[in-house]
Amino acid sequence: MTFSLDTLDVPRDQFLIAGKAWQLCRAGQADPGHFGIYSMQGLWYIVSQLVRDLAALNKAELLPWDCWALGDIEEGGTPSTEDAALLDRVATLTLAGNEAFPGLRSIYENEARLRVPPVIKSYHDAGVREINIAGE
Repeated sequence: MTFSLDTLDVPRDQFLIAGKAWQLCRAGQADPGHFGIYSMQGLWYIVSQLVRDLAALNKAELLPWDCWALGDIEEGGTPSTEDAALLDRVATLTLAGNEAFPGLRSIYENEARLRVPPVIKSYHDAGVREINIAGE
C-alpha cells in the first residue's frame, strides 16, 4: 500500500483520532472493524486507543502494546454501560480544544479506570508481561 501523504505530518482530515472513531461507532455511523492495525480491529481496539490518548494528553505516553485498567479490554470485548458512558465523556474531551484540558486532567486524575498505574501489562508476540513503570 502506498500513501499520498507525508506520514510524519498527517493532515487532520486524513486521520481519525480514537475519540472520533469511538463516537462514530457508538452512533452506528462507522464499523468498529474498520479501525485497527494488522489483525487487531474492533471496538476493543478503539477503547484501548482512547484510554491511551487520554493518558498521552496528560503526559503519560506509553507504547501501543501497553495496556492498563479500562484500556486492557479483552479482544472482541465491549465495555459495560457505565464504562461506555465514561468513554463517551473522554471522547468528547479529547476532541475539544485547549479549553477542555482542565476537564481532561480532572477525569484522568479522578478515574482509576483510566489513570496509568505503576504496573501495566505489555503485550508481545512472546506473551504478556507486567511492567513496573514506576521504577520501584
